[in-house]
Amino acid sequence: MYILDTDHLTALQRGGAHAQRLLPRLDEVPPEEIAVTIVSVEEQLRGWLEEIHRARNPQAMIAPYTRLHDLILFFSAWPVVPFDEAARDELVRLQKMRLRSIGPYDMRIAAICLANDATLLSSNLVDFSRIADLTVEDWLE
Repeated sequence: MYILDTDHLTALQRGGAHAQRLLPRLDEVPPEEIAVTIVSVEEQLRGWLEEIHRARNPQAMIAPYTRLHDLILFFSAWPVVPFDEAARDELVRLQKMRLRSIGPYDMRIAAICLANDATLLSSNLVDFSRIADLTVEDWLE
């Protein structure tokens, strides 16, 4: 299984040169082998939910609600891998390693990948390569 990190998802959402490099590679993989984590969904939903919350009038709500709707449709294209007991166990193990420069969301994504024996597709090779047994590849370059 290949799991798209948030940076690869953002590239697909924005289009452009990075997406043009990523799409042909994804087309070579059976669709059921490509997934996203619930953590990446959370990260992106959180931003648009905050925008909706900050909207001061109904007109200002239209754009963030539209983006939230688009985001839900976007994520419906892939299976969403949960943060379950196996991922929790991996996260606890990773936290004991004291990898301080790796952020909490990245640690959760790594834990989900390890628990599911998945390859993470991410541009953050510097941080993720510090995690033993995690397979990470950058398909944007």
